[in-house]
Amino acid sequence: MEQLNSKKKIIMRRNNAEQIGSILRRYLRQESLESPLNEQRLLDLWPQMLGPSMAKYTRQIYIRNQILFVSLSSAALRQELMMGRELLVRKLNEKVGANVITNIIFR
Repeated sequence: MEQLNSKKKIIMRRNNAEQIGSILRRYLRQESLESPLNEQRLLDLWPQMLGPSMAKYTRQIYIRNQILFVSLSSAALRQELMMGRELLVRKLNEKVGANVITNIIFR
């Protein structure tokens, strides 16, 4: 009988199991850490999205109030990126998996 009760307890524990990813997401949300983490992920993606040859022209990059500010040393690259701004916003948000930015300002 004791062995049967221990099997029941194990089964009950399995039914209440949660995936670690959902537990971590809930914790990050509760502690207001989810947004800063997603912002950092997006900043880390910037060189990958542009590629190394274009990313080297980035002097400064930061996010404030859901706007990505990018300081570039090349006026030609700045013009090119301004024309594809909406697509870049969409692709960066998709890669992060959240709506982190709404706009990009190139300087």
